[in-house]
This record gives sequence, structure tokens and C-alpha cells, in this order.
Amino acid sequence: MSDSNPKNVICRRPHVVVVVFVIKDGKILLGKRKGSIGAGSWGPTGGKLEFGEKLSECADRETFEEAGIKIKNLRLGTVVNDYSKKDNWHYSSICYVADYASGNVTIKEPDRCSEWRWVDWNKMPKPLMGPMKKIVQQKFNPFKN
Repeated sequence: MSDSNPKNVICRRPHVVVVVFVIKDGKILLGKRKGSIGAGSWGPTGGKLEFGEKLSECADRETFEEAGIKIKNLRLGTVVNDYSKKDNWHYSSICYVADYASGNVTIKEPDRCSEWRWVDWNKMPKPLMGPMKKIVQQKFNPFKN
């Protein structure tokens, strides 16, 4: 019987990502990304789901790790599947909406984010990161969720 995944073959699989639209005073929190994927573009808090982690735990953890704030009233928003053959990545993003609970917005990962900003949903900064573009194209609105 032959090995179906020889060691010299790369097994590519999508990553599951949890994205959080944090709402405060009628605005959402967006960060300007740094790093390899989406550098210079704007997007919400979020990150990869860890093995064995609940989606709600990931939402809480990523929001605090990235922006230093706590959230409450977490609710499911939408799902986005985004990939790039050219750049060799594939992310399935489970998007949540949450209300701001406490804390001061802080750049806690300066290698991944250069700025956080509370913005109006209808006046978002450009460019938007890939999944954000798809979310807008879907006509999703976190304020109607």
C-alpha cells in the first residue's frame, strides 16, 4: 500500500479565521495591517482559530491580543471564503459582531498593525483587505445584525 501523502508533497488546506466587527458609539474598529497578507489594507480584529478552541474564545482572544479591548454580546455575522492561488493562501472567515465592553484600544501587535481607528461603516478607509471587500460585496452590515 502506497503512502497517499508522500513527504515531498505539500498538503494545502484552508485556515479557519474568526473576524470580529467591534461596535462602539455607532462605529466599527478597523486596523491598518502590516505583514505579508494585506499589508497597507484595513480590516477588523481577528485571527486563526486554534486547535480545540471555541469560536467565541477565539473572538475574545484575538480582539484582546490585537487591540487590547474586551467585547460583549457576540453574535454571528456572516461567512467569507477567500483565497489567492498566486499568493498561496486560503482563509475561511467566520465573521462575528460584538459590542465594545472595556479597555483602551492599543496597538498590541506592532508587527501586524500600525493603527486602529473607529470608523463609520459607510465611510471606511481604503484599501480594504480581501475578506473585507467580499463582506462589503455581500452587502453585509454589522449594524443590521
